[in-house]
Amino acid sequence: MASTSTLLMKTIFLVLIFVSFAISPATSTAPDDCASESANPCVNKAKALPLKIIAIAAILVASMIGVGAPLFSRSVPFLQPDGNIFTIVKCFASGIILGTGFMHVLPDSFDMLSSKCLGENPWHKFPFSGFLAMLACLVTLVIDSMATTLYTSKNVVGIVPHGHGHGHGPENDVALPIKEDDSANAQLLRYRVIAMVLELGIIVHSVVIGLSLGATSDTCTIKGLIAALCFHQMFEGMGLGGCILQAEYTNMKKFVVAFFFAVTTPSGIALGIALSTVYRENSPSALITVGLLNACSAGLLIYMALVDLLAAEFMGPKLKGSIKMQAKCFLAALLGCGGMSIIAKWA
Repeated sequence: MASTSTLLMKTIFLVLIFVSFAISPATSTAPDDCASESANPCVNKAKALPLKIIAIAAILVASMIGVGAPLFSRSVPFLQPDGNIFTIVKCFASGIILGTGFMHVLPDSFDMLSSKCLGENPWHKFPFSGFLAMLACLVTLVIDSMATTLYTSKNVVGIVPHGHGHGHGPENDVALPIKEDDSANAQLLRYRVIAMVLELGIIVHSVVIGLSLGATSDTCTIKGLIAALCFHQMFEGMGLGGCILQAEYTNMKKFVVAFFFAVTTPSGIALGIALSTVYRENSPSALITVGLLNACSAGLLIYMALVDLLAAEFMGPKLKGSIKMQAKCFLAALLGCGGMSIIAKWA
């Protein structure tokens, strides 16, 4: 069910890409200078390429450290998944994901879809970014709910005869409760759905970031982005790594999921380098495609951070029983959001 949910989300994003490319030529009446390089003195293709190579290596290492750290926490006594410190760290990472959605992805979408390079109608007459982010939240809710419900319904023990008498009326039939093991399996599936859907949202966002960095020849922008994206990917990887750990995948699947996260942004940079001769980040097609993808990614990340990560922790038995732990986790989440807000200045 988790793989089916992920396939559905990928299909939605692919359809969105094709639709955005199809409608962009017909709905964009952009100024002539929007599809050409600006007269920025920082634009230097020869100097930009070595910086992009450095960015690929640095971001790859930072991503591997971020996503790998939680996966090796079982070998550290005070970082056990059922411990208080791990819960606090997970809330910090959830705050990072929430900050990413609100402070990085969604504002970028608003900027792109309100660009002067796009036609007045319809892009400047309707808030597409907020609308698509809202729809992405609802679609994620439906997928999250349906995946858990379908699994639970398959594990409910049916109506069976009960009692010592020979009667066959309804009063002699009862529904046996779900076993504790079944409840644990349902929770495990939920962790797996969370991990896969969260990774999808992060990957879409990471590809967009990498593509933009790889395509630009602005050395001033690249220098600022390298450090910011290293911290960004490392902290975001921590949030994903915590979810992967709770999903209790096999070691091979943990490696595969972590690997795809780690190589996504570097791959996006490499793709941007390859397309740098034809890709223009301020062209109508690029603005519409990336803007729509960012809006959907923002909605997905915001929903996952608030509902499946933070709300699940704060409404769980561990935090409900301790005001002190609630305060620590709240401060951790606030620190994560604050950190991403600071990084937003450079990224």
